Amino acid sequence: MTIEYVSLILVVVALLIAAASLVAVGRLRVKVQGIASTPVVSDALASSSRTALVINPSKNDADSIRSTVLLSWASAGLDEPMVLETTVEDPGYGMARQALEAGCEIVIAAGGDGTVRAVGEVLAGTTTTMAILPLGTGNLLARNLGFDVEDLGACVHTALQGRTRSIDAARIELERADGTTDTNIFLVMAGIGTDAEMMADTRDDLKAMVGPLAYAEAGMRHLPGKRRPVTITLDDGEPLERNIRSVIFANAGKLQAGLDFVPDAKVDDGVLDLVVMSPRSAVGWAWIAAKTALRHRRAIPVIEYFQAKKIRLVSEEEIGSQLDGDTTGNVRAVTVSTMPLGLKVRVPAY
Repeated sequence: MTIEYVSLILVVVALLIAAASLVAVGRLRVKVQGIASTPVVSDALASSSRTALVINPSKNDADSIRSTVLLSWASAGLDEPMVLETTVEDPGYGMARQALEAGCEIVIAAGGDGTVRAVGEVLAGTTTTMAILPLGTGNLLARNLGFDVEDLGACVHTALQGRTRSIDAARIELERADGTTDTNIFLVMAGIGTDAEMMADTRDDLKAMVGPLAYAEAGMRHLPGKRRPVTITLDDGEPLERNIRSVIFANAGKLQAGLDFVPDAKVDDGVLDLVVMSPRSAVGWAWIAAKTALRHRRAIPVIEYFQAKKIRLVSEEEIGSQLDGDTTGNVRAVTVSTMPLGLKVRVPAY
């Protein structure tokens, strides 16, 4: 089979995966009937807990969700939530800190994965609970926690009456070529290499029009490329030398359309899952795509999985990075460590 045929197969697989995601996202509807009139309130909210709604006003469903939340809280006899809008400059950090300073015990993150990560970063390590209203394209944390992201009414119900669950968070130090270091928190996946470069190169206008298909289009453009030498240290083990195209640090393993990219990753197991991808050509990428789509558990040479509580990766050259889908610039090294059960989250009661 020639490389052209293999590349075509990979394109078809990627488009099918993305199309499935697009169909799921396209069925999003705000179903609010019955939420506002629900008579029973969870113990956590019944004790006069103060709530803040951190909302991204640029999302399509933002206005209806804001109204639904306010009506639901009023109908349940609870104080009106503090409403704090994110901005282009601040996706939620300052708003979450403001909510903490105001004594809020529940902070609702209403937006995409970036808003959820920003709020989660501030709340990690505190006793304040985060609720999620998934308004983005990926909504990966919500998917991994069992939310029906197509039913925003049910998500409001979860914010109001769901149970509280503690999950892991992950701390990452990004070391730049100029010697500076940034420390952040992520909740689902961080990555370096091709996946980060693909996200950085995804067209915003195309994403607005076709959703997840925009990632597939960017991915096709980033299939060619060279492998890069890195050194990986797991906990206190011996360094591993690898030539990589992409590395994923996973706190959770599910992607859109039900794809289980990291089957062993769990959000509350106290360890990180490391995925090292080292394809030399489109054939290798096709192998990885087929393994993921078909949920094939047998090992293949172009992708490796590891687990550790602390991971350090050093690259011989600058390489792109991303946290929960947000690009975070080029780095020369990263150190990732787990925060076991470091974040309290409101999840569906079932």
